[in-house]
Amino acid sequence: MHVFDKNINIFHLLSETVSEGILVVNQEQLIVSINKKAARLFDFSHDELLGKPLSEIIPDKYKNVHKEHLKKYYKRTKKDSMAGGRCVQGRKKSGEEFPLTVKFNPFTIYERTYVLALVHDLSERKEVEENLNVKSEALEATQNGIIISDALKEDNPIIYVNRAFKKLTGYSESEVLNKNCRFLQKGDNDQRGVQIMHKAVAAGKRCEVRVRNYKKDGTLFWNEVSINPIRNKEGKITHFVGIQNNITNRVKAEEEIRHFLKIFDESLNEIYVFDVVTLRFTHVNYVGQKNTGYTIREIKKLTITDLITGITEDRFREILDPLQLSSKKKITFETQFSRKDGTTYPAEIHLQSSSLGNKILIVAIVLDISERKNYTQKLEKTVTLRTKELKEALVKEKELNNLKTKFLSMVSHEFKTPLSTILTSATLVGKYTSTEQQDMRDKHLKSIKTGVHHLTGILNDFLSIERLEKGKEVYRLNDFSLSKVVNEVIYNANMLLKTGQKINYPLNIEDLTIHQDEKIISLALTNLLHNAIKYSPEESEIDLQIDINKKDIRFHVIDKGIGIPKEDQKHIFNLYFRADNVLLTQGTGIGLNIVKSHVENLGGNISFKSVENKGSKFTVELPLHGNREEV
Repeated sequence: MHVFDKNINIFHLLSETVSEGILVVNQEQLIVSINKKAARLFDFSHDELLGKPLSEIIPDKYKNVHKEHLKKYYKRTKKDSMAGGRCVQGRKKSGEEFPLTVKFNPFTIYERTYVLALVHDLSERKEVEENLNVKSEALEATQNGIIISDALKEDNPIIYVNRAFKKLTGYSESEVLNKNCRFLQKGDNDQRGVQIMHKAVAAGKRCEVRVRNYKKDGTLFWNEVSINPIRNKEGKITHFVGIQNNITNRVKAEEEIRHFLKIFDESLNEIYVFDVVTLRFTHVNYVGQKNTGYTIREIKKLTITDLITGITEDRFREILDPLQLSSKKKITFETQFSRKDGTTYPAEIHLQSSSLGNKILIVAIVLDISERKNYTQKLEKTVTLRTKELKEALVKEKELNNLKTKFLSMVSHEFKTPLSTILTSATLVGKYTSTEQQDMRDKHLKSIKTGVHHLTGILNDFLSIERLEKGKEVYRLNDFSLSKVVNEVIYNANMLLKTGQKINYPLNIEDLTIHQDEKIISLALTNLLHNAIKYSPEESEIDLQIDINKKDIRFHVIDKGIGIPKEDQKHIFNLYFRADNVLLTQGTGIGLNIVKSHVENLGGNISFKSVENKGSKFTVELPLHGNREEV
C-alpha cells in the first residue's frame, strides 16, 4: 500500500474526473484507493473504505467465491469482466444488496500488481427495463389493435404490431412488418376517411376516422382508426401510432337504426313519441307532421296535451300511470285531436311505453276515426274541408304560377349561360387538333367541367329543397374536429377567389371538438363564403370568425362587398328571392333558404347585418352540443 501512496495524489485527481465508480485493490485484496462515486454507491465515506478489505462491500454469501476468483485473476493478469460480464451483487454499508457490474483492469507500479475496478449500479437500468417490460405488456394486452410506423423512413413502414392487431386482421407479424398500412384497404382507397388519414400524416397531425378495412381472408370490417404522431425532443416526428377498433357491429347497428327510422318515418299512421315526465314530443313521423300541420321544430315545443282536447293534464297523467309500471301494457282511448289551424278530428289513440336508459318514453299511434262517426257530420266536414282545400289550392296555384314564372326566368338565366359556355367550349375543343394547342383544349375542357359542376350544384339545391319540404331530411349529430371542417371549406372556397381576394382564417380552433351535424355546418359555411366571394370586389378580404361558449357556437362571415339594399333585406331568406343589385350576377336564390331551414331544424338561428355598397356580416348560431335528436 505504501508503494501505491507515492502516486495517490495523481490517481485521485484523475479518478474524480470520471463518472464511473473507481476503486483500486492490491494483491492482499485491500482497497488502496477509491473515488467519491464508488464510495457513494456503497453508502460509505472515502475514509471508511480506504485500506479496508474488498470483502467489506461483498455480500457474505459471495465472499469466498469472490476471494478465490480474484486470486486466480492476479495470476492471469489480463483484462477481464467479473462473472463473464454478468451482473454481480454488491453490499452497502447498511447490509442492503444491489446489482452492479464490475470490470477489472490490472496494472503494475514499482513491480507491484494492482487491479483497477470500474463499478456501475444496475438498479436504475433494471427499473427502466422493468418499466419498458410493463409498457410492452400493456400494449400486448390491450383489446385495441396497435401499430407503430417509422416516420423517418420512406412510406412510413410498420415496425410494430400487437397481438390484438394480428387477431383483428388475421395477418402474422412477418406479413405486415416493413409495409405501409394501406394493404388493409385492398384497393378500396377511394374513401373519405383514407383521404383524411393521408392529409393528417402529411401534415403531421392526429386524426380519427372510420374506414373500411379487409382481413387476410378478404372479410370486410369497419375500422375506427386513431392516428397520433410521436415527436422527439427536437419536435421532429419520428413515429406514428395507429390505434384500431373494430366497429363493424356498431356500424351494422346504426344501419338497422336508420332502417327502423325509415320505417317509422314512412308509416301511413301518425306516430308520436313523447317523454312521460315532461310530456314533450321527442319524435314525430312525416304523416304526423302533415296531418297536424306542424313542422318538426314546432311540434317539439309542444306536449301531447296540447294536441288532445277535452282531457286535462292531470287526467292524462292518470291514464299514463299503468304504463309506467309495465311496458307490456297498452292503453287505448278516443278523443279529439287538434291541428295547427285549430280544426280537430276524432282520433283513437294507442299508447305503449318504451325505456331508453333511465327515461320512459311513450309511443302514441293516432288513428283518424272520422269514418266511424256520423255520416252526415263526416260529409259536412268533408265538404267544408274540401272547400277550404280548394281555396288553399287556388291560393297555392296563384303562388305556384308566380313561382313558376320566377323559376323559369331564373332557370333561363342560370342554365342558359353555363349551357352556352359548355356548347361553345365543346365546339372550340374540336377545332384545336394539333399537339401545340393542348393548352387551349385544356382551357375549354376546364370551362366545360365548371359549367357541369355549376348545373349539378343547382340540381342538388332543388333536391335539398324537396327533402326539406317533405320533412325527410335526416340529421347526424356526432363529435368532430372543427378545424378539419373549416380547413376543407376554406380550401374549396380558395379555388373561387377573385384576383387579390383573401379569406382570413379563424383563430384558436385547432383543438376544438364539437357535437353537431358536420355536413350542415360545412354546407352553411360553404354557402356564406361563396356568396361573400361572389359579391365582393377584387383585392378585398373576407373574414371567417368563430365564437364559442358553454352553450353555443357562432360563425361570422364578414365581407366588404356590394351589400343588400335595405328594402330587400326582409325577403333575403325567401325561396328564389334575389336582391335588385345582384340580378345580373349568377345565382338561384335558393342557398340562403336551404341554410336557414337546416340551421333552424338543428335548433339554431341565422341572422345578418348589411349596408349597401359597404358589405355584409352573416352570423350562424348553433347549440354547442346539439339539442335535436336524429329524426
